[in-house]
Amino acid sequence: MKGQKRIAVIGSGGQVGSELVGLDWSSYLAEHKVDVISFTRAELDVTNETAVRTSLSEMKPDWVINASAYTAVDKAESDSVAAYSVNAIGPEILARCCAELGAKLIHISTDYVYPGEGSAPLTEDDAVGPTGVYGSSKLAGELLVSRACPEHIILRTAWVFGASGGNFVKTMLRLGADRQQLTIVSDQWGGPTSACGIARAIASIVGVVTDRDTRSENLSHLWGTYNFSGEPHVNWAQFAQAIFSEAVSMGLVSSEPVIEPIKTEQYPTPAKRPFNSRLSNRKVADVFGVQPDDWRLSLIDMLADLREEKGE
Repeated sequence: MKGQKRIAVIGSGGQVGSELVGLDWSSYLAEHKVDVISFTRAELDVTNETAVRTSLSEMKPDWVINASAYTAVDKAESDSVAAYSVNAIGPEILARCCAELGAKLIHISTDYVYPGEGSAPLTEDDAVGPTGVYGSSKLAGELLVSRACPEHIILRTAWVFGASGGNFVKTMLRLGADRQQLTIVSDQWGGPTSACGIARAIASIVGVVTDRDTRSENLSHLWGTYNFSGEPHVNWAQFAQAIFSEAVSMGLVSSEPVIEPIKTEQYPTPAKRPFNSRLSNRKVADVFGVQPDDWRLSLIDMLADLREEKGE
């Protein structure tokens, strides 16, 4: 053993946070004893600087992973103060504390920072340009984190799903149980990304950085922004069809509802959705060896977990 590594998971009650807490970290930090300390939103308000500073100062973490976020995309349009508080001010507070304590920070962001145009997978060098409050608040958080904490990783992801929390998969299962036909948008494209896949990617990054740090290598080129999402890319209607196909085979729903593809304009929402949420995984693969999450396999795992929860 080369010593202990203390990891603080902020927002442990959410989809990604809960996966980070349940992860077998020894697979990624085999030569270290890993101590994971988690904080739910109720246990630590990231917008309360005194509380954050006190908690992190007492813990003295090597890593802080910020999985907390205001994710109500439509509600954010009329609740911008709360969105910016959690998505921008909170991350800045965490980043400042990390810099003062010498902790490394991983901050989870979103595809919504992009304008969502075109059809090519988006890279970290592509222009940002959020079209709504949620995306703008997340972009503000990215900028504040990068300025306040030099040793940071910003991980942009998209279309997150998992066994914990609310998401598109669970919504489809709920609606499909009662309806024989569903209208689903088919002109918005992206890569569904499992929460467990994101957790594994983060752990891999922590492992690579820790290994190089142990060998006293220069880490400066590792810090910055990375994209990570599932593959292959699909539209929402195609994702829904895949969900029901697997759900029927597992007995979670009795039959597949008919999926009627529609255009975005036929399903108006307060916040504009990006047409292109395809993210390129090339940079994170080249730098850290992190491969894209195959959402089809992760979907099967998630549905199996849900079936087990139901006792079927």
